[in-house]
Amino acid sequence: MGKPTGFLEYERVSPPARPALARLGDWEEFHGELPEEELRRQAARCIDCGTPFCHAGMDLGGGMAGCPLGNLIPEWNDLDYRGAWRAAAERLLATNDFPEFTGRVCPALCEGSCAVGKYGRPVTVRALELAIVERAFAEEWILPRPPRVRTGKKVAVVGAGPAGLACAVRLNRAGHAVTVFERADRPGGLLLYGIPPMKLGKEIIRRRVDLLVAEGIRFVTGVEVGRDLPVETLRAEFDAVVLCAGAGKPRDLAVPGRNLAGIHLALEFLSANTRRLLSPGSDESFSLSAAGKDVVVVGGGDTGTDCVATALRQGCRSVRQLEILPRPPVERSVENPWPQYPRVFKVDYGQEEAIAVFGRDPREYGVLVEEFVGDGAGRLIGVRVARVSWEKRGGRAIPVEIAGSGEVLPAQLGLIAPGFLGPEDLLPDRLGLPRRPDGLLEGLKGYATSHEGVFIAGDMRRGQSLVVWAIREGREAAREVDRYLLGEEGLTWMGFTSPAFLP
Repeated sequence: MGKPTGFLEYERVSPPARPALARLGDWEEFHGELPEEELRRQAARCIDCGTPFCHAGMDLGGGMAGCPLGNLIPEWNDLDYRGAWRAAAERLLATNDFPEFTGRVCPALCEGSCAVGKYGRPVTVRALELAIVERAFAEEWILPRPPRVRTGKKVAVVGAGPAGLACAVRLNRAGHAVTVFERADRPGGLLLYGIPPMKLGKEIIRRRVDLLVAEGIRFVTGVEVGRDLPVETLRAEFDAVVLCAGAGKPRDLAVPGRNLAGIHLALEFLSANTRRLLSPGSDESFSLSAAGKDVVVVGGGDTGTDCVATALRQGCRSVRQLEILPRPPVERSVENPWPQYPRVFKVDYGQEEAIAVFGRDPREYGVLVEEFVGDGAGRLIGVRVARVSWEKRGGRAIPVEIAGSGEVLPAQLGLIAPGFLGPEDLLPDRLGLPRRPDGLLEGLKGYATSHEGVFIAGDMRRGQSLVVWAIREGREAAREVDRYLLGEEGLTWMGFTSPAFLP
C-alpha cells in the first residue's frame, strides 16, 4: 500500500453530518464532506492485509462478508492516497455502476469486514467511495458512453430500480437496444420513492438517468407491465425480457384494528412524502402527514428509521419505533465473528434526530403490537402493546409476553415497516411462476425463468435486500441475457469490464 504505517498514524475520521436540529428544517442531504487532505489520510489507513475480505462478497458461516459487487477497495484506496483520483474512479466504476447511490445508502458491508476494523475502527470505505464518484462527476470524467456497435437485439427491462438500471446499463453497453418500463411516473424505483431525499437526493438519481438516456437507453414510465401492457406483448416485440420489479409485497400486521383510518404501510407513507416534494401542487391526503400527530412506527430496520426521520421533518408531536426483537449487543457476539458484517447496536440518523428533539431514542425493543385502538368512529387513537422476553425453547428463541406489561401508546398515525415478503402477485401470476413457502419464486434457473427469453433479477428474485445486492443482480442477469442473445462470447468481449470513461 502507499503508506504501510497509515493505520497506525491516523485515526478514523468520518465525514461530518449536518447538525441534527438544523437539518430537520429541510429535506436536503445530511451527508458532509471531508477535505482532500483528510480523504488521503483516511485512504492511507487501508493496509496490505493479504486477504482483503472487504471485497470478498461471500457468505461465511451464515453471515455476509465484504462487498457483494467485489469492489476493488484496496486498489482504489491506494490510488486515493497517491492523489490519482481519476485512476481510482476507473477502478471503482469497473465493478459498481452507481457508486453515487451506494456511497450514500449502503450499510457498508465492506467496512464490517475490514481487517483494520478487527482490532480498531475500520477504514472509511463508503466515504471514500462517495468522494471518488462525486469528484468524477465534478471533473466531468463521467460522460455518456453510447455503444460503438449495435447488435440488432432488443431487450425490455421491467422496473427502473437499481437492479433494472444496472441490467440496462450493461446490456446497452453490450450494444443491445434497451427499453426500461416503469409503472411510476419517474425512473428510480425504491431509490426514488422508498429512500427519503435527506439520504439520497433525487437530483442524484435524475443525473444518472439523464446520463443513461444520453447513452441510448429508452425509458417508458407510467406503464405497469402485466396490467397496462401484457407480458406476452413484450415477449413478441423484444428478443429478451428481464423482470426487475422488486419485492413489493409487504409483510403486514394481522392484529385487531388494522383497518382503522390512520394506519399505513411505510412505503406508502414515504412515497407520498416524496411525491409531494417532487410535485408540490399534488393533492396528497392529509392522513399521510405526521404533522401534529403521535406517530408509532412498527419495525426497527432502515425503513422504520426513514419513517422516523420523515415524521420529524413533517412536524410530528411524538414518535416511537417498536421492534419485537431484543436490542442488539454493543459488541459482536460469539455467533457473529469477524469478518461477518457486525450485527450490533448503532444510532442511525433518524434516531439521532429524535434524540435531539425529544431527548430520547425512539426505539423500544422487545415490544409486541397486540391491537390498534380506535376512537369509535373508525380512526386510530392508540396502539396496544406488551413487552416480551426472548426464551429458548426446543432449540429456538421465542417471544414470551411479560405479565402486566401491557399499555396503550397514543397514536394518530401508525406506520407498518416490518419488511417485504417477495414480489407482488401480478407478474408471477401472469407467468405461472409458483412461490416457495417463504414467498420467493420457484421455477428459476439462475436468472432465467421457465419461459424462453424471460429473466428475473434483483429483489424480485432473491427477496428484500440491499441496493448493492440489486446492482450485482442486475449486472449478473445482464451477462446471462447477453449469452442468451449472442452466445458465450457475449459481454466477455463487448465491454462488460471495459474502462469506465470515454477515451
